[in-house]
Amino acid sequence: MNSVTGRQIDLEEVDMNLLRDGVFKANIPSLIMCLVQMTGDNGWMQPPYRPNRGRGLDDNDDGGLDESVQQEIRQAAFDAIVAWLGGKPLEIERPPNPQLAEMLEAAMGETVPVEYGDIVAAGMKFDEEPRPALNSDKTAIIIGGGISGMCAAIELQRMGISYKLFEKNTEFGGTWWENRYPGCGVDTPSLTYTFSFRPNDWSKYFPLRDEIKDYLLDTARSYGLYDHTQFETHVEDAVWIQDQKKWRVTVTGPDGETVVHEADFVFSAVGILNIPKYPHIDGLDSFPGEVVHTCRWPDSLDLSGKRVAVIGNGASAMQVVPAIADSVSELTVFARSKQWAAPFPQFQKPIPDGVRYLMQVVPLYRGWFEQRLSWTFNDRVLGTLHRDPEWPKPDRAVNAINDGHRQFFTQYVERELEGDEDLIEKVLPDFPPFAKRMLLDNGWYRTIRKDHVRLVDDRLQSVDGSRLTAANGETIEADVIILATGYETTQVLGSYDVKGRDGRVLRDYWGEDNASAFLGTLIAGFPNFFVLLGPNVGSGHGGSMIRNIEAQAHYATEIVRETLDRSAETVEVRESVYLDYEKKIDEAHEKLVWTHPGTENWYRNSKGRVIAITPWRNDAFWRMTRKADPDHLEFDANEKAPAH
Repeated sequence: MNSVTGRQIDLEEVDMNLLRDGVFKANIPSLIMCLVQMTGDNGWMQPPYRPNRGRGLDDNDDGGLDESVQQEIRQAAFDAIVAWLGGKPLEIERPPNPQLAEMLEAAMGETVPVEYGDIVAAGMKFDEEPRPALNSDKTAIIIGGGISGMCAAIELQRMGISYKLFEKNTEFGGTWWENRYPGCGVDTPSLTYTFSFRPNDWSKYFPLRDEIKDYLLDTARSYGLYDHTQFETHVEDAVWIQDQKKWRVTVTGPDGETVVHEADFVFSAVGILNIPKYPHIDGLDSFPGEVVHTCRWPDSLDLSGKRVAVIGNGASAMQVVPAIADSVSELTVFARSKQWAAPFPQFQKPIPDGVRYLMQVVPLYRGWFEQRLSWTFNDRVLGTLHRDPEWPKPDRAVNAINDGHRQFFTQYVERELEGDEDLIEKVLPDFPPFAKRMLLDNGWYRTIRKDHVRLVDDRLQSVDGSRLTAANGETIEADVIILATGYETTQVLGSYDVKGRDGRVLRDYWGEDNASAFLGTLIAGFPNFFVLLGPNVGSGHGGSMIRNIEAQAHYATEIVRETLDRSAETVEVRESVYLDYEKKIDEAHEKLVWTHPGTENWYRNSKGRVIAITPWRNDAFWRMTRKADPDHLEFDANEKAPAH
């Protein structure tokens, strides 16, 4: 049974009052898509019912339609849902992929590429067929127990491949276990920041850290991952043993003992948000108070009545500053650069109980709502981020549409900071929108206006006891310093050493900070080795990392399957394919906003090459990772013709 179109509850079990409440508070464009499938009437996608385009990142719940039209849609949707729950089949059980793109286009009120229907079909779980388990004695080691490691573990379990997972922390969750600072949450909608194979009843449209952490730990328990995992274990190195065609992985366990493990395959799932970035600040070691990195937040830290300095104004700062502002006596933010931040009307907005019930009772509604969110937060904006060589104002934007974005975001900042021209000048960026990751305003602008909050628009240069001095000469006194300075995002796999075929050392092959991988997953000269959330997999134009991680895990296990079908012992990417892909990645990035001259961001290495994020649209990357193309790969000499 399809998990989106199949009934999961009988009509007599339905709470009609709660269902009606949900339908009459639900997202109109998503209800219209349900009506089309339930009634077979494409007229619901035409005026006067066709939704208008929403602005910004708003959910556009009313579709921009008149109230009377909204009520007509809601009543018709309620009637159709009740009929379906009573046993009436969907009139359109499986829309063709081009029609799915047409439906999403109608739901969004804007153009959606026809080929996008492929990824909509995948997201809606149409045509999903379980892959058969393998009868194999091969083994795998997974390094890291965050979202990537969990994806790899679950995929390997489905295949029937035995594995061990090593995690440096005391629990699963990765960055969601480590980050526990006040205000910590996700800037991606909860429905898209969910394993596709395990829907969740989220309480908020954008959940905070604790709810995400609980979901991840519950998923690990549900899939029995604890039985295969050793916590508080640091991986020292992974070395390819050529004559044995195995990986030898050395780990240090919680007792301090060093142990060597062997496996046929290694899945590296340490991520890019793994190594905290500590800035060099003269005299920081002399500070008498607490110095805390946001990803190392101690449970015992009490900021009540303290003078607090925050270093940085990126994503973590934009969350922590509004969250702590009202409990401290003085708050100073040192911001050496500026950031664009979008309006965020859904911040801490709860999902109404009726809508939560609707999503559980009618998975088809949840599916369409998720597809709208995926387009809004993923690929909607990418086409507007290409650098137009004919654009006459490259100092402020990369094309005409991007300049429109600039005007929209500028007007938003001016409204939020109306009357404070000095503050507006301090925060308005002098680079195009999206040249750095677009942030979401969690109350940041309202917070920096408060009387006890001060924004220093320069870097913290030195610390002398409790006195902090900025590069522009401004000084303050502080009791606590919070480092909201992010991660060493270009130090991919920087937490352990890797040595591959013919003694190839990964640090040397990549250089200091120049990581690269074919489809973010395979590295030439490193057989049977897969990187998840590797180089050029992150999404600079927004969206859920879980979807790209799932695509990678699927691709990696397809390669394992192809290898075993061929009775081969080893597989690796051809070096020519690896280098050609690297060239294509670089050429694509050179046409996009985040390589705009004069702009710094955490996506790029010391030479300006983009390491962290992808230039591809999400549906394009999804297609690239569906199958293991043998022409891209080298198998060992013992391979036989594939069984399929």
